[in-house]
Amino acid sequence: MDTAGQVRTIRVGHSPDPDDAFMFYGLSSGKVRLPGIKIEHMLEDIQSLNARAMKGELEVTAISVHAYPFVQDKYWIMRTGASMGDGYGPVLISKKYRTLDELRGKTVGTPGPLTTATLLFRMFTSGIEHIDRPFDRLMPLIDDGRLDAGVVIHEGQITYAEQGYNKILDFGELWRTETDGLPLPLGLDVVRKDLGEKLAGELSTGLRESIDYGYKHQEQSIPYALEWGRGIDAVKGETFVKMYVNDLTIDMGERGEAGLKELFRRASGLNVPPIADFRLV
Repeated sequence: MDTAGQVRTIRVGHSPDPDDAFMFYGLSSGKVRLPGIKIEHMLEDIQSLNARAMKGELEVTAISVHAYPFVQDKYWIMRTGASMGDGYGPVLISKKYRTLDELRGKTVGTPGPLTTATLLFRMFTSGIEHIDRPFDRLMPLIDDGRLDAGVVIHEGQITYAEQGYNKILDFGELWRTETDGLPLPLGLDVVRKDLGEKLAGELSTGLRESIDYGYKHQEQSIPYALEWGRGIDAVKGETFVKMYVNDLTIDMGERGEAGLKELFRRASGLNVPPIADFRLV
């Protein structure tokens, strides 16, 4: 509680996606409680949350890893809550084309200027042009012929093949090869520095307890998470949740830290600010 002994409201931003819903089920259902703290959930797409973080609006928020260097003066990284692909990640797809060389001179859609998927595209496809479009419009735009290819995130990563798309490149597979097996960090949960380290640590612990509750009570958390699925059945929905809420999400550990530092190192050559003080809470 604050100095007046009143309950403190903490606004937590996260995406309306199955994996985030699973992570926050314990907190949103009230099964996990933080003494003296009321959690107010703010559900928005990741690009909108990145923009909010640039202004330091929310006390705790999910952001793209790509966005963190731009908000490092305002936020600490939570060691819990990261979305990391362990050999999988955003996928570059097309219906007409099958190779990167075929995309030169073509139009490729990416899901937002501060998304990690767009950063990875820039990192590994030098010389291929791209334009940013909302992530849920990329497949329709390819189907309409307004895009030649696109980088899909969220459920599109596991549904593209059955919808008739060709996989040109899985950035998670490429990252694993390029980094000798490191996981690919895609999203983070961050906590505002002005809350202080004590409260920041309590919030990080609370999120960990929420994830733990979700795994221990999957008969409740999985159906709840699937309410946020877009065009996927229960089997694929559960698969997607467990792809991105894994051991590295509970605590990124040494492997996660190493992957994160490597991505920041490589990003610094693409007009992304270097990390001045790498700290986890």
